[in-house]
Amino acid sequence: MIKILLLTSAEESLADFSRALVQEDNVELVIAASGGEALNILANRNINLVITDENLKDMTGLEFIRKLVMVNPMIHCAALNSLSHDDFHEASEGLGILMQLPSSPGQKDASDLLSHLNKILHLS
Repeated sequence: MIKILLLTSAEESLADFSRALVQEDNVELVIAASGGEALNILANRNINLVITDENLKDMTGLEFIRKLVMVNPMIHCAALNSLSHDDFHEASEGLGILMQLPSSPGQKDASDLLSHLNKILHLS
C-alpha cells in the first residue's frame, strides 16, 4: 500500500487529481491543509510520498519541504508549483524533490507521479 499525504488548502481544486491518485487499488490518500497539521500526521503515520500545494495555510510548499527535510530527509516529495522548470530547480535545489507538478495537476500527472514512485519504491 502506498500512503500519500496531500497538503493543500484548496482541496476542491485538486479533486480530479485526488480521484486519479486513489483510483489505484494500492493507494491510501490523507489530506492536510497546513504544514503544521502535516508535520503532526507525519510524526504518527508512515507516509511514502508527500505532495504539497504551492501555498498552504501557514507556509509555502517549498518552506514545508525545507522543514520536512530537517525532520525526515528520506521521505519522497512532489510539489505543485507554477515556476518555470529552471526557476523551480533553482528554488528547490538540495531538497531532493521527486517531481514538480503543475499548479492544476490532472489525471495524467497523477499517473506519471505514481509510475515514477512505483519504480523508486521497487528499487529499494
